[in-house]
Amino acid sequence: MATIKIQQVRSKIRCPKTQKLTLEALGLKKMNAVVEHEATPQILGMVEKVKHLVKVIE
Repeated sequence: MATIKIQQVRSKIRCPKTQKLTLEALGLKKMNAVVEHEATPQILGMVEKVKHLVKVIE
């Protein structure tokens, strides 16, 4: 499968708890952190929930 890189570009301070948990499940703990995941439907759905906080690098 294809892999995608996900970078956190905005802070999670004033976000709902579910979005904070989604970021942590993706492995993003700090600003400008970059993680690499396979492009599965589950990962893409998680990215869609927090698309205003992250940037996808393909």
